[in-house]
Amino acid sequence: MVTAYLDRHPGERGALAGLLAALDAGAEPTNRTTLPAHITCSAVVIDRHRRVLHIDHKASGGLLLAPGGPVEADDETLLAAALREVKEEAGIPASALVLTPELRDAPIDIDVHAFDPDPDPARGEAAHWHYDVRFVFYLADGAPELALQAERVTGSAWLPFDEVGSPTLREKLAGSALDGVIVAVNASAIIHDGHGRYLLHLRDADKPWIWEPGCWSLLGGGREPQDRTLLDTVRRELREEAGLTVADLEPYAVEHVTGTDGTRMPIQLFTGLWDGDPARLPLTEGVMLAWVRPEKFPHMTMLASTRELLEQHAADHPLPADGPTTRAGIARTEGPLGTVLNVVGVHLYLERDGQVLLGLRHPDSAYAGGSWHVLAGHCEAEAASAGLVREAYEEAELVIDPADVELVHTVHMRELPTGPPRVQLFFRARRWEGEPKRREPGKCVSWQWWNVKDLPEPVVPYTRAAIEGIQAGRTYTELGWER
Repeated sequence: MVTAYLDRHPGERGALAGLLAALDAGAEPTNRTTLPAHITCSAVVIDRHRRVLHIDHKASGGLLLAPGGPVEADDETLLAAALREVKEEAGIPASALVLTPELRDAPIDIDVHAFDPDPDPARGEAAHWHYDVRFVFYLADGAPELALQAERVTGSAWLPFDEVGSPTLREKLAGSALDGVIVAVNASAIIHDGHGRYLLHLRDADKPWIWEPGCWSLLGGGREPQDRTLLDTVRRELREEAGLTVADLEPYAVEHVTGTDGTRMPIQLFTGLWDGDPARLPLTEGVMLAWVRPEKFPHMTMLASTRELLEQHAADHPLPADGPTTRAGIARTEGPLGTVLNVVGVHLYLERDGQVLLGLRHPDSAYAGGSWHVLAGHCEAEAASAGLVREAYEEAELVIDPADVELVHTVHMRELPTGPPRVQLFFRARRWEGEPKRREPGKCVSWQWWNVKDLPEPVVPYTRAAIEGIQAGRTYTELGWER
């Protein structure tokens, strides 16, 4: 961070030579006990009137300064330290602050100044130096009133740029375009197929530095220097993350979410139509892409703001009264009863050490309540293997690569003598990550490994038939409606 700062301000290398030497020597300059100098962090909060928040620290002897102080052990970053200080001293939470488009999480200033504490033999603190790392934030609309910490602060003031007390900070503010006006710096896309399905991205769960880890979200990301507009940003992100090109993307709304650092993040949302197969996209980030209908949103791990946004989009784009249509506006039709083959579900056969994974269906579940069943679900507009991989994560938090899934058994069945023929597809996963977890209590009461030769009762009939067929090396079972 210091190196990047000096690339922008090479003339300050001499002033920060002591800090660079401490870092090169492996010292701990973020520890407040490190002497003769250590790091402090300050929050430069700017409102829409181009004024900067200052507070009167008791320790400053009457000087008006930006909220700030030493780094604590629990602060994961210097930015986090500045956010903690402004919350403690002024009562402004990180959620009421927005990083600026120009600087993001980079400091606007690193000031070097002497600090001479009040003489207190009990504290044993001598005069020393501070490297004050200063981060700039915009005050969001609707921010709470100041709540000054009485133990440390005696007053506050909002000062224009030319009255800021620190000479180095005043100079940088005067030469900047910072104005307190909040604009989006990220862009995401609401991709839908025109007949009720939304393309969602399951983000990595084992990378905590990723925004929304383990959540279903929209494709998108932050603006890069080469992006002339946020439309350029979202187009680039779609290509980079999923090899996806969507024509005629249009602005839809601005969403405000919470970033990984706790600050408010405005995101420009675009919307567009696409009706391809997500399983064929070259996904470079995250776990998978999938088509999802709005009725599944409440059962999925996603931010409440994302769910509400998608539900609002669905309400704004109702389906025709005569049912789903293709993008050309032609209604989908089926042949006479009994002539259309219906793939009812996809099922995951997981076996290890002679045991197969089964889930006990909730008694009130829509199908097979109270029975044991393999992990299963219904396909959206996606490849069957992709649907199965999605269901495995949604129901049990198992992560499976679609390339590790193979079709091992089909059950052809007719539930009623006049009903349509139906097919249940059973896939085996050669490998997977994670242990089964109960993520949808309304569908599955518990997961359990059972010996394939001693299955529990009751088991869904076609599930038992499939397990027996797989064990016998058969790939096909036909069940009449009587069974």
